[in-house]
Amino acid sequence: MFATLLLAVPFLTAAVNAGPCVRDYVIQQNDICDSISAAKNVSTYQLSTINRGVIDDICGNLVPGNKICLGYEGEDCSKTYVVQKGNTCEGIAAVHGLNTTILTANNPQINEDCDNIYVGEVLCVSGSVQVPPVPADGHKPATTVPATAAPANTGKPKPNAPEQNIAAPPAHTQPPTDVPAPADVPAPADVPAPAQDAPAPPADNQNEEVEDDEDLPWCDEVETY
Repeated sequence: MFATLLLAVPFLTAAVNAGPCVRDYVIQQNDICDSISAAKNVSTYQLSTINRGVIDDICGNLVPGNKICLGYEGEDCSKTYVVQKGNTCEGIAAVHGLNTTILTANNPQINEDCDNIYVGEVLCVSGSVQVPPVPADGHKPATTVPATAAPANTGKPKPNAPEQNIAAPPAHTQPPTDVPAPADVPAPADVPAPAQDAPAPPADNQNEEVEDDEDLPWCDEVETY
């Protein structure tokens, strides 16, 4: 029983403690973490994780001449990609022959919507998980985005809002039954028929004919031959 316990202790110790540093770098004037990562093929997450306590979360305490570690033995991803404007996690993974699960496992600072990657960030694009694990307290040192960084994208497209079903109006609308009937409208009073037109006076030519008859001689005045 004790022998088994003694044999297990070295294994646990090796699993908890990182291996020796296999790559290091001497900080130069005007260096920033992302410029070191891009030049030395070490991801933003890996550089900040293995130098936790040496480099702060905003990478604001780099001292020229100081030496930092770039990768531990067995936990060193040297296959990297510098994020460009318009990149998405799906696009980066596809270009490098990965799935997004491996991509986020190697870059655990990426959030679920992949809307926190920024231009200039260096990602590990290895086909297997090679970066150091997230610290035991769950803190991810590379989650702080530089204040001057430009976001690479706005994340996953939001699903469209569900369309509301609007009921179609009925084909035939019945008149309401509770509307009172209109009041009786009185019939109009009897209107007397218009008077018949008086006979028109005889035309002038008729008068002339009458007058002409008076000028004719009487029958007894007509001479017979």
